[in-house]
Amino acid sequence: MTREIAINNVEKYFDQGEFYEDLARRIAIPSTSQDPDKRPALYVYLTEEIGPCLEEMGYQTSLHENPDPLGGPLLIADRHEGDDLTTVLTYGHGDVVRGHEGKWRDGRSPWKMEKQDDRWYGRGTADNKGQHSINIAALAHVLKTRGSLGFNSRILIETSEETGSAGLREFCQAQREALAADVLIGSDGPRLKPDAPTLFMGTRGAINFELTVNLREGGHHSGNWGGLLSSASIRLANAISSIVDKKGKILPAGLKPAEIPPSVRQALRGCSIEGGDGAPEVDPEWGEPGLTPAEQVFAWNSFEVLAMKAGDPEKVVNAVPPRATAWCQIRFTVDRDPNTFLSLIRDHLDQQGFDDVAVGQQEDGFMMQATRLLPDHPWVKWASASVEKTMKKAPVILPNLGGSLPNDVFSDVIGMPTIWVPHSYAACSQHAPNEHVLAPIMREGLQMMTGLFWDMGEGNTPVK
Repeated sequence: MTREIAINNVEKYFDQGEFYEDLARRIAIPSTSQDPDKRPALYVYLTEEIGPCLEEMGYQTSLHENPDPLGGPLLIADRHEGDDLTTVLTYGHGDVVRGHEGKWRDGRSPWKMEKQDDRWYGRGTADNKGQHSINIAALAHVLKTRGSLGFNSRILIETSEETGSAGLREFCQAQREALAADVLIGSDGPRLKPDAPTLFMGTRGAINFELTVNLREGGHHSGNWGGLLSSASIRLANAISSIVDKKGKILPAGLKPAEIPPSVRQALRGCSIEGGDGAPEVDPEWGEPGLTPAEQVFAWNSFEVLAMKAGDPEKVVNAVPPRATAWCQIRFTVDRDPNTFLSLIRDHLDQQGFDDVAVGQQEDGFMMQATRLLPDHPWVKWASASVEKTMKKAPVILPNLGGSLPNDVFSDVIGMPTIWVPHSYAACSQHAPNEHVLAPIMREGLQMMTGLFWDMGEGNTPVK
């Protein structure tokens, strides 16, 4: 039995519709972690779908309650083939965002996968059921072809990622021995371009916070008091403009990376941002001057105002607003400590004369740490060579994703190199109505991951 036979078999599994059926069955489970009424579905997904599938493949599975009462259950699956073999951890999340029922195009249900040309619609097709289903299917086809994996495999499926991975860090600290591995091979997020196989080795971090101006009780008539009373909305707008300029450049030095490492800059050279059909066009003059679009999103920090409110936008009245709030976010690379950001913004606003602007993290303050594995790491070279062997072209290498994942739990808490092979694309409408995947990317994902897991079992992996 050979590598080529394993890949041919997984191609038949896709072409004959078996993968579609497996994924459709998983999409039908409404396992959203954002709706407490759907919490039972989180258990159904792990105990009635993923667990039995992995047990048929010879894995020992165990269901675990989340140490955080706000978090959903977790599943660990283990297949041990030898003490002297490489151990690989694979991660995925079985929870999805809200279904947004009634808002999908052509009356589609988020919980019924439907095919239209090369697009497969359904909640979780891209994020993340489709992606970890590819990896599980690839493992299964290596097993069927070789009779063994040739390495030890551990799989972690959580159900709280869409609510900030509540409890994941504490769980992994407690289960560090059960999850220990030589490398993480996971799949989430988008490719750089739909037709470009991609590897990324970490993520930008994210911190959400609020800027608030609260000047007085109640509004006052803008005809009688306009020009006499300070406006909360104008104060807030100017405070924000002291942090980020009119073209998106971050102004305080401490909120930006000190530099872009040469190996990162080299890896990003020639990379273009192309989200596919329906994606917006890049604004070439937005952000830090002198950086390419790829450097902006993968190697630099960004400051975003996610929402703003002053007065009553639904029923506007002629009054000077007494209060204004902006909900803000910084996406950041490993070069800066996010724990310094809010105090730095506080000091900056004080220096600029905005002592009336309060800075605070939200009660449910979203924060994920930044991680990065440099492109010249041995595991990166190994994985890249495997993908190139399968696809007959070199993959795009990104030091980190522009978005955020709980990757620091694996790289820092458990302690292992991390390789992510995404099977989606940027215009997939994840987190929105009409979420979908592209069939050609799914098929290529099955090919790549089967080849990668086959090569893992050949024993020519980087030294532990």
